[in-house]
Amino acid sequence: MTSLLGVTLLALALMAPTVAFVPIGGGVSTHISITGTALLQIVTETCRDVAEDAGDDFNPTGPSPEELVQACLGPKATGLVSGAKFHSALQEIYTQNGLVDRDFVNSAPHHFNSEAFFEGRSLITSGMAAIKANIRKENFKAARETLGRILHTLQDFYSHSNWVELGYQEPYLNLIRQDLPLENLADKNTATCGDCPSGKCRNQILPNILREKILTSGYLDVFSPLKPQGKCSHGGESDATSTTVPRGGISKDERHSNNEGYHNAAVTAATEATLQLLEDIRFAAGDEEFLRMMGIARSSVVCFVIDTTGSMSDDIEEARSVVYQIIDSQKGTQDEPSEYILVPFNDPGFGPMIRTTDADKMKAEISKLKANGGGDKPEMCLSGLQLALTGAPSSSDIYVFTDAVAKDFKLKDTIIALMRSTKSKVSFFMTNTLRRRRRSLTPSFGDYKELALASGGQAIQVSKAQLPQATAIILDSSTSALVTVLNRATNVGSEVTFPFMLDESLTNITIYITGTSITFTLTNPAGVSQNHNEPNSKLGTIQTVGNLIRIRLNSDKQTGNWKINIKSSQPYTLKVTGQSTITFIYDFVESFGGPHSGYATLSGRPQAGQPANLMLSVIGRKGPASMTVAEVGLVIVSGSEAATNGNMTDMGNGNILVTVDKVPEGEFVVIMKGVDKVSNSEFQRQSTTQMSISKVNIQAVVSSSVEPGKAFSIPFSVMTQGGSGPYTITARNDKQFPMTYLDQLTLTTGQYANATLTITPPAATESGTDVTLTIEAKSSSGSDSNYAVLRLSVLTKITDFFQPECKVTFVADDCPQDVSQCEPHQWGLLANLTDGNGTGIESISMSKGNGTLIYSPLTFPTILANYSASCCSQIVEFVAVDKVGNVGKCYHSIVRSGGPPALTLSLPLWLCLLVSIFVARP
Repeated sequence: MTSLLGVTLLALALMAPTVAFVPIGGGVSTHISITGTALLQIVTETCRDVAEDAGDDFNPTGPSPEELVQACLGPKATGLVSGAKFHSALQEIYTQNGLVDRDFVNSAPHHFNSEAFFEGRSLITSGMAAIKANIRKENFKAARETLGRILHTLQDFYSHSNWVELGYQEPYLNLIRQDLPLENLADKNTATCGDCPSGKCRNQILPNILREKILTSGYLDVFSPLKPQGKCSHGGESDATSTTVPRGGISKDERHSNNEGYHNAAVTAATEATLQLLEDIRFAAGDEEFLRMMGIARSSVVCFVIDTTGSMSDDIEEARSVVYQIIDSQKGTQDEPSEYILVPFNDPGFGPMIRTTDADKMKAEISKLKANGGGDKPEMCLSGLQLALTGAPSSSDIYVFTDAVAKDFKLKDTIIALMRSTKSKVSFFMTNTLRRRRRSLTPSFGDYKELALASGGQAIQVSKAQLPQATAIILDSSTSALVTVLNRATNVGSEVTFPFMLDESLTNITIYITGTSITFTLTNPAGVSQNHNEPNSKLGTIQTVGNLIRIRLNSDKQTGNWKINIKSSQPYTLKVTGQSTITFIYDFVESFGGPHSGYATLSGRPQAGQPANLMLSVIGRKGPASMTVAEVGLVIVSGSEAATNGNMTDMGNGNILVTVDKVPEGEFVVIMKGVDKVSNSEFQRQSTTQMSISKVNIQAVVSSSVEPGKAFSIPFSVMTQGGSGPYTITARNDKQFPMTYLDQLTLTTGQYANATLTITPPAATESGTDVTLTIEAKSSSGSDSNYAVLRLSVLTKITDFFQPECKVTFVADDCPQDVSQCEPHQWGLLANLTDGNGTGIESISMSKGNGTLIYSPLTFPTILANYSASCCSQIVEFVAVDKVGNVGKCYHSIVRSGGPPALTLSLPLWLCLLVSIFVARP
């Protein structure tokens, strides 16, 4: 989906004072900083609680996201901790938050404009339900995207309504609670504002509206000046209604001399409201799943796509061996995978995708794989790979095992689009490739090479006997904080010298060369060399298997400028990797205008014939302040040409807008160079996913979740700056849901052609299912194409919006008045929990308190909870969550300012009473 990232990267100025709701300009903070402040606070609180429960320390060394991740994950295991996943998760949320200002600029409910209070709340509560359903299905990316959008709507309420003018300082809880009424709303015929010719009045709200505490919001329309008589406007140059009496506007998006107090109050309320919503989602999801949604997890993910046809027994056994080795050798370290994914494929079937965080379950699942069927034919390789790309987290390493070409190579363009969208790397292990005869026009091993290169992966061609040696590459990359220093390829045989820079932070440095008839010489900064005929020498250890050469540098490597000279009569690839917490994330973006202008992330390829913009976020050991970025550019993958460097604009906090005036022709990647201030060492990092320009542009937006069994329409537009004529439209989704759309559009140069795609999830589709949809447009000659990748969440219609209820029925303690004497004393309570006519309570957990909580079976209509604790722990809060994610809390405190306890009862006696009650219940 097209989305706003540039806005987000402007201001992860999370520690700076918030002075604007706008996505860009008007100050140093934005919607994004409000969101970021709340996210860092809730993640910090969650990590601290998890650490305390586990008996671990939680001591961040600084305020940066990198240091927060280190403190959150560090106590659990040894090894490097990368902040890249957390940064990426934050950016996805910020991106979608900003998207609302572009794709829904004139939609009143998305901004609580034009008194659309019920509709705005519906967007928030349905979005919360979708997030909780997505988390239950482990569709964390979909959850993050929805979270970003609904937080924008929630925050806009405080800027666009008169909530703070009415004197309210706390968040309006009813906005995230569908079961609570929205009261005292202005009706359509009630005048709410006085005229403000200057547009800079301190408070336009009519006195009777303020006196009677009537809630209203400003009307906004970017096209028409019409609004109901007497109503407030939003205000600003882009609001056409602001020139209609009553003129002016009540928006507090930006801070001005006439509204500073109201603006600051709106910022405070919006931040607290954001925290309130995030806390609700945290309690519904549980701490572990909430942190996974936020990208607080070890960076390594093991994802295997395995051919299970009859000839694959040896390959399956080797894949099983590798998984066992990864699990057994990395347990208890930061290199231990945070997730395991397995996708089998055969002919004609593929899947299902097996996804788990449980290492023992992964062992059991891969042990079940058996080689059978398929025959001597191509297999459904790319269908299985499509499942993996849409199901695995972004930036995953995916390994495909097969001994056959793909039967479904029609999916090639879709696979490339998904690899570019997810930035995941795909490596192919192909055995016995000469065993099957093929016609010259059918798919071949070269097609796998093309896919691997496009993603930054490897295409490894070995015999079945050599496979155990080749899979060492999987052990290399199944580690935390893996970065790429250099990635190059040649289309023809040649002699090329490739320079690269190694910095002090890099460890476990490995060089991979794939190809045949290769000789090379590797030289370090001191001039010491090692060639291909020296398997164990001064610089490292060389291993050759099949078409793969693997060079593992010695641990005493020198920092500085290295080079490798490669000679070959055949095409080859070169890749240099290592482990380091210094890295970057990026997206190509385009600028947009409107009331709140900014930059939007490109869903497809950058446009030809114009400069390319990318937003880049730098990640270091001690946050962005610990690094200096010297240059960022685009470099052609197939060659040794120097990078085309861009003009950098520092957006603060390690975020950089890069403009490249002349984009390279062909496939290119992003390269960054700079200085690590911690070690005063120069560094170099490179992206792996190839990108190229296109004259075709596709725009598409998903406006809401999808209901099972109901058709859902997605409008999209296609435009070309190339030649006019017919363009083929192809759409695919990873769940194979039925779709209808025009398969051809006739385009006129420079003009958008509009179309609609309809998708219908089956009625039995589970709530929380995430659907990845790819729309492609290709010229009739096949010379140019582009794509858009969209995500849809399937959500069963929610009818239960009521929270579980809790009533404390009995409290007893023998706690002394002097808290310092608390140690030998205890207190406790009984509470009844019910869900009325709702879906039923699914879980009960303790969020505060150090005592013991027990409760009767959750199947009981009324659940009896029993809590007991030391008098040193005087507060308890436990949380009940029903089956659709509604959260109810039970809170009690025995903290007293003075006076005797309300009830004093010897603890053994009341404990006996509680036990008898539990035993007596049916």
